[in-house]
Amino acid sequence: MINKNANLNEGIREKEIRLVSDEGSEIISTRAALDMAIEKDMDLVMISPGANPPVCRIMDYNKFLYEQSKKQKEMKKNQKIVDLKEIRLSPTIEDHDIDVKANNAKRFLENEDKVKVTIRFRGRQNANTNVGYKVMQDFVDRIGEAGVVEKPAKLEGNNMIMIMAPKKQ
Repeated sequence: MINKNANLNEGIREKEIRLVSDEGSEIISTRAALDMAIEKDMDLVMISPGANPPVCRIMDYNKFLYEQSKKQKEMKKNQKIVDLKEIRLSPTIEDHDIDVKANNAKRFLENEDKVKVTIRFRGRQNANTNVGYKVMQDFVDRIGEAGVVEKPAKLEGNNMIMIMAPKKQ
């Protein structure tokens, strides 16, 4: 892969280079390769400066950079950015409230977003963290087939955290 800081034309300071073309490769002097590039109205680009002798190629460098930027923009356009949505529960949450939050989580998972489910324990609730595990399991049961548990429920300080990911298609 050629980087943007590659040595070009007169910037190549080596005496001899390996010139790679469609016909094959040959070792010639830098001056001769530069003359060939000027004759073709193109650039002499150093591809691999670490090789012995360095590898160069004759190409239209600006056109190459343009095509590389187009490829990168296309790749960036095709990638999906996954957001992490958070849903907060409590150990004393009612059934209807769990239904509402589970429906929101299903909607997030259908949009290919991850869901972080958090339960905060306060005061005396810290003594009964098993209630939190039951609430988390009930929440997962209500989500059903919409998502899978990526990171199971784990107690971290006063919070219990679980991460769910969308189900693979």
